[in-house]
Amino acid sequence: MGDLKLLALDSDDLEVISASTQDAVVRVPDMGFAEGGRRFALLMNRYAWEVSGKRGPGQRHRAALSFSQVNRVQTAGINMGASEGVLDLLDIRFEPGEAPAGAIELRFAGGGTIRLEVECIEARLEDLGAAWAAAAKPEHED
Repeated sequence: MGDLKLLALDSDDLEVISASTQDAVVRVPDMGFAEGGRRFALLMNRYAWEVSGKRGPGQRHRAALSFSQVNRVQTAGINMGASEGVLDLLDIRFEPGEAPAGAIELRFAGGGTIRLEVECIEARLEDLGAAWAAAAKPEHED
């Protein structure tokens, strides 16, 4: 399977990106907000759910996720200054506001969140290189 490239322009599209990035590992220093460009971006080691179930523990890909049209970023439960901080992305949700505006929330294991107030949904996910074998397949308690 080739590299994943996704664009989200509505909440249904964003759900696909959320499913594709579930259990991604993100280093805190690999996230940032370019206020002048109104863009929030992060690099991640994405678990490739689209190929899981095939032999072995699955694969991970280095990927970039960016959000455009961002007016404000708020964090809770995350030390953005932690140079060695590592987070596990659980999901991405959209909270509608005055259409097409709203808030995109990135939720991490342990309760940390990043909330992006956006003019509209415009998100891009792109794998950046070759895949490698995952150490293990992520598992969640029911």
